[in-house]
Amino acid sequence: MSVTIPVIRNILEANDRLAGQLRNTYAENNVLALNLMSSPGAGKTALLERTLTDLRDELRMAVIEGDLQTDNDAQRVAATGAQAIQINTEGGCHLDSSMILEALKQMDLTALDVLFIENVGNLVCPAEFDLGEKAKVTLLSVTEGDDKPEKYPMMFAQSKVLLLNKIDLLPYVDFDVDRATRFARALNPEIAVFPVSCRTGEGLEPWYAWLKEAVRAERR
Repeated sequence: MSVTIPVIRNILEANDRLAGQLRNTYAENNVLALNLMSSPGAGKTALLERTLTDLRDELRMAVIEGDLQTDNDAQRVAATGAQAIQINTEGGCHLDSSMILEALKQMDLTALDVLFIENVGNLVCPAEFDLGEKAKVTLLSVTEGDDKPEKYPMMFAQSKVLLLNKIDLLPYVDFDVDRATRFARALNPEIAVFPVSCRTGEGLEPWYAWLKEAVRAERR
């Protein structure tokens, strides 16, 4: 432990310095940067497909896609017409600020309103690394269990938005929306909670309203 703790601290401090640069870059260009996090399969890419398609005439959006391998998700995003930049971490469990700085070299931020950063899928590591984002947005699928905010508190405590996805499956799974919401708000009383189905589109309008208001606030 005498070796591991200082090493982790140094990594996070170096990341935070670069995150400050990113934060300034987003602000200078009036870009709303959102760090999208979840466990694998919760529906991050499906949420992006819906959002990018439904709001394409209202907001200028692009995505940085993080994954261990393949560009499968980036191809799905690009099919909506939005720009998608792929980052493969080759086994790394999260994106960090240096990766985002490198990806931004391929983007014209002056042409964007929103930059989504789809992080690597897990409920632990991504929450520790600041990417200079305005807000962390977490997805929790109803198939995962309503106790996840209690079991993985850091991610939910730091997020401004929690999307409870796949609510079309609620009749078939043991998931209590009120219980999950209660656990999340015990950690973070200000978190906005949106039950949604990215498959059917149910519940997405409140998420879209939040997103558009966040863009207006960034411009102000």
